[in-house]
Amino acid sequence: MDGNNFESIDDYISLFPPEVQERLETLRKVIKEAAPDAQERINYQMPTFVLHGNLVHFAAYKKHIGFYPAPSGIAAFKQELSVYKGAKGSVQFPLEKPLPYELISRIVKFRAAENIEQAAAKLNKKK
Repeated sequence: MDGNNFESIDDYISLFPPEVQERLETLRKVIKEAAPDAQERINYQMPTFVLHGNLVHFAAYKKHIGFYPAPSGIAAFKQELSVYKGAKGSVQFPLEKPLPYELISRIVKFRAAENIEQAAAKLNKKK
């Protein structure tokens, strides 16, 4: 997939096998429901949701779906995410296991609240 320039999340998802497309579409729906005001974009060649800045990214790989809710999103749910491989700002959900959509929804809601709070704080500083 390196070298592809995606115009939309639909373009990105269309490149994967049907069973992966289905998971990516469900993930997209879960994110939209958790943060209905977020805008869809492609950033870093990944599907991205933006709400007062980057909210979350996701990407499909050969054996997993990467989910990138920023370091704060990982830290806040560290215990629940400990069963997955991950790093400071990312987690890997293996393709052979069901995605934890309820957990993902809570992470997205946490990140949305965090971004809204940070945007409000910046606005108040300007006053």
